[in-house]
Amino acid sequence: MTGPAPSLRDRKKQRTRVLLHETALRLFLQRGFDAVTLDELGEAAEVSRRTFFRYFAAKDAVALAAETELWDAYLHRLADREWRGSVLAALRDSLTDTVRAMGDEWLRRFLATRGLIARTPALRAASDAAGIRTQDRIADVLDTALGGERDLRVRLLAELTLAAWRCAAREWVRGDKRPAGRAKVDGLVRHLDDAFDALPAALGLTAPARDAAGPAAASAGAASRRR
Repeated sequence: MTGPAPSLRDRKKQRTRVLLHETALRLFLQRGFDAVTLDELGEAAEVSRRTFFRYFAAKDAVALAAETELWDAYLHRLADREWRGSVLAALRDSLTDTVRAMGDEWLRRFLATRGLIARTPALRAASDAAGIRTQDRIADVLDTALGGERDLRVRLLAELTLAAWRCAAREWVRGDKRPAGRAKVDGLVRHLDDAFDALPAALGLTAPARDAAGPAAASAGAASRRR
C-alpha cells in the first residue's frame, strides 16, 4: 500500500535529518564517537543545539539514524498491510520491500553506520538495545494483526525476523567488496532472501550420528592404532 506523498515540510525535515546524520558519521569516523561534542556537530552541520534536539534525543541516536529509519519504515509497512497466509512470509516480504524502498543513498549511510558500530563499543550496545525494542514493536504489531492472541510463537517470529536481518547484513557487508558509494541495495536484499530461505533448514538441522561408544572410545581407538 502506497501512502500519500510527503509534504514540503516533511521533505525539509528529512533533509535536515540526513544532513545531521551524514555530518555526524563523517566526524565520528574521522575523530571517534567519544571525541566529538554536540556543539562541534552542530557547528559542522550549521544547526543549533535546539534544532539538533528536535530531531535526535542524544548523540548515539544520530549515529544510529540509518537503522532507526529502516525499522520505523518497516513497522509502518507492517501496520498497513493486510495479513493473509504465512505470517513469516509476510514479515519477510515486508522487510525486503522496505529495504528496496530505502534506496542506495540510505544504504551508503547504513554501511558507514555499521563501520562506526564495529569500532565503538558504546554504539554496539546501543544498537543491540534498539534491536530488542524493535523486536518488541514487531511483536506488538503481530499481536494486533492476529487478534490479540500473543503467545510464544509471536515473540519467536519477531526475534527470527531480527536474526535473519542481522545474518543477512553481516554476510552482505563481508561479501560486498565494492566501495560504499557503489554498493547497491539489491545485493542486501539477496542476502536477506537467502537468510529467510535458510530458516526452515536451520531449524531442522540434526547432529551427525556418532559411534555408540562415544567420542572418548573413538579417541582411545585412534591412539591404539597409532601405537
